[in-house]
Amino acid sequence: MAIVTACTDAEPETEKQAADLLVFNAKIWTGQDCPGVETPAGEDHCATALLVGQDGKVTAVGNDTAAWQSQLDAGTERLDAGGNFVMPGFIEGHAHFSGLGSSLRNLNFLRSKNWDEIVAMVAERAEETPEGDWISGRGWHQEKWDKPHDHSVGGYPVHDELSRMTRNHPVILRHASGHGLFANKKAMEIAGVNRETPDPRGGRVLRDASGDPTGVFEERAMDLITDAYQNFVQTMTPESRKEEWLAGIRAAQEECLKKGITSFQDAGTKFREVTWYKELDAADSLRLNLWVMLRHSHDEMVAGIPDYDLPHYGDRFTCAAIKTELDGALGSYGAWLIEPYFDNPGFVGQNTTLVETMDSIAQLADKHKMQLCVHAIGDKANRETLNVMAKYVSKTDDKRWRIEHSQHIAVDDIPRFGELGVIAAMQGIHCTSDALFAENRLGTERARTGAYPWRSLLDAGAVIVNGTDAPVEDVDPIESFYASVTRKRVDGKATFFAEQSMTRAEALHSYTGACAYGAFQEDQLGFLKPGINADFVILSNNLLSCADEEIIETRVLETRVAGKREFAR
Repeated sequence: MAIVTACTDAEPETEKQAADLLVFNAKIWTGQDCPGVETPAGEDHCATALLVGQDGKVTAVGNDTAAWQSQLDAGTERLDAGGNFVMPGFIEGHAHFSGLGSSLRNLNFLRSKNWDEIVAMVAERAEETPEGDWISGRGWHQEKWDKPHDHSVGGYPVHDELSRMTRNHPVILRHASGHGLFANKKAMEIAGVNRETPDPRGGRVLRDASGDPTGVFEERAMDLITDAYQNFVQTMTPESRKEEWLAGIRAAQEECLKKGITSFQDAGTKFREVTWYKELDAADSLRLNLWVMLRHSHDEMVAGIPDYDLPHYGDRFTCAAIKTELDGALGSYGAWLIEPYFDNPGFVGQNTTLVETMDSIAQLADKHKMQLCVHAIGDKANRETLNVMAKYVSKTDDKRWRIEHSQHIAVDDIPRFGELGVIAAMQGIHCTSDALFAENRLGTERARTGAYPWRSLLDAGAVIVNGTDAPVEDVDPIESFYASVTRKRVDGKATFFAEQSMTRAEALHSYTGACAYGAFQEDQLGFLKPGINADFVILSNNLLSCADEEIIETRVLETRVAGKREFAR
């Protein structure tokens, strides 16, 4: 996709109002070619200054600030960028906004090195938590621990040690992927789970040799525990539930702005959250742009979409997409594969939602003119999703339906993304995060040709939207950008088939203009050109040209949304 609009050093042909902001002494990557602006000799950027109007939009980009003098007055803010790299604000293309907020307030195990550390963290939290209250956490991943646990089943620890430390508190600890969880004995007792509990369709209760639950619940089996947890949440007053949610939203906004994210695409929002987000938008309390996918069952959405007057296009809040899923995650053997797992012969993963149900949701999206976003990780899930989408979309009708994750694709299906105009909403950091086990799960050939195949997708004309899937991973776009262009883990433990890397410009586009395109917002966001929102970040390194090892050291110096400073280091 190439969207080219001229930048110009000439004064804009608009009414001459005093500019709100002048940025100068910058190395500006606008997100596009800049015809009409002479690129400084030997440089990879096309402009050194930009002008922002009182409406928070870019009015001019170029190198000759003298041409703009008539628009500057005493009230115009002058921002010296110090020769640093300026680019459109990062757009998080797939993550969970309220989930990120909750993870910042609850136990977070993304950096935990082993099960012993996790048990210790939970035990410490139990000491300060009223007896009977639930303890919640997220982020553990058994494949990434520095040592195996000596009392485990299927690579997962058994609940006994955790249960001894938390006899008076039910505990729910969600897997980093969000497709599995760990529960202690108290939580299982409250949920009524025992050796007689059957596995639900599309899920598994992991059991020991005696048939007793170990504490691990995968995919749809998680509902057994989460339903019990939600019963506890319902004992809170509506006011306290909303205030807890708001506290998480405030934390999520702060975390995103600190990391240079000016727009966020949320991959699963409930109707009640739509109402609350509308209230925040009306009160001018959203500090960044928020685009969300509605996530409910088919029947709930049939009734609720008209009641909630969707799609909704607000100032900074948009709900114009709906989401469903077809499978689980690779790490928990939930990704739905065409051929069995290499390290689990005979097992092809979990089809968590019937294809027929997904088709009904596709019809619902088509009827209400909302984008359809489908979680599909395994090659079988991606194939089935493409088959359904092909019934309703083509490249010419420009519906921009999306497959969220698109992690493992059969080689024959890769060209279909570009042919159908289906967007691959992928997360660069997932590639390197999963590099420790993905080849074991898929086998070398399947991993080499179809796992996180960014180069193959781009060469076949697909649009890739980047992100982190936070709180599954840290929301930091710098680390995900590094993964996108190097396919290397930051700790140096693995490089995952580097031939599928993106170029620097492709990776930046996947985090800016492509994300805006993926939400029908390219006329508002994702670029620095006249008429577009002045959402931008100032970085300590030039991501187009700095050495690979310097990428990960890059710091966000300042974040601006509609020209307004929202973070400064």
